[in-house]
Amino acid sequence: MEYDIASDESVSTAVVRAASAARGLEQRALRPLADVLDPDALNAVFDSKADGTARIGGHLDFVYAACRVTIDNGEYLTLEPIDTAFGPDRIDA
Repeated sequence: MEYDIASDESVSTAVVRAASAARGLEQRALRPLADVLDPDALNAVFDSKADGTARIGGHLDFVYAACRVTIDNGEYLTLEPIDTAFGPDRIDA
């Protein structure tokens, strides 16, 4: 699943929204993103520089909600469901 991150949307919010949509679940049914990584740090990686100029580039991969999450340039997010040994009831990987 591909997801374009809106200019007024934080990267961490986009990850949760996209994972929710990819899994067909309400956001509250997912494991909290903070259990996987620090949402503020994730946002900071792609936020504007201290002088207000946009950061260019940047790529990050991690696993959340049984999906491989890839973020490019803080603008594009891709989720690829992964098979887990935990079965369908464990989507908190």
